[in-house]
Amino acid sequence: MSHTIKHKSKLVGRVRRIKGQLEAVEQALESELGCADVLMLVASVRGAINGLTAELLEDHIRHHVVDPAREKDPERAQGAADLIDVVRTYLK
Repeated sequence: MSHTIKHKSKLVGRVRRIKGQLEAVEQALESELGCADVLMLVASVRGAINGLTAELLEDHIRHHVVDPAREKDPERAQGAADLIDVVRTYLK
């Protein structure tokens, strides 16, 4: 079973929240809200997308590359853990 299917309801929930955030951006533009307020809404959408991307990348690394918790080679396990940390930090 694919890891995206295994966590389908959680991922779909995140996508639906992002969709709601995008609708808020659209509504803000339609109602001619100030640019600073629109930019704040867009920043929140960007953060949500980055969070979803980080989660998908981390799951991909754990399921298709190396799962640090299951890897017997300590160097590979540490390398995978470091990569996951970098992905999380980069997409924060």
